[in-house]
Amino acid sequence: METYYKPEDLPKFEEIGKEAPDLAAKFFDYYGAVFEEGELTEREKALIALSVAHAIQCPYCIDAYTQACLEKGSNLTEMTEAVHVVTAIRGGASLVHGIQMRNVAEKLSL
Repeated sequence: METYYKPEDLPKFEEIGKEAPDLAAKFFDYYGAVFEEGELTEREKALIALSVAHAIQCPYCIDAYTQACLEKGSNLTEMTEAVHVVTAIRGGASLVHGIQMRNVAEKLSL
């Protein structure tokens, strides 16, 4: 079945810079620096990235950071817990916006 997202496209990511090499170089330099070991380990950063990938629902990122997490020593239990953390935050963020809905409804109901 043909889908919009093709796993074989993920390795082509760097090709995005063909028409704008200077901008791509800046992005990839920044991207590389962000994921270097710092106050957070590379493993921790990969878990954060995996969580964010689920929040933004990017299949390419999910594939890439699932692999990165495994390569950096995470296991499926840790990765699943990270996905539950982002789910709780995303769900809570949706719910808290319900206050805006309530405020508008109360204002219009007066």
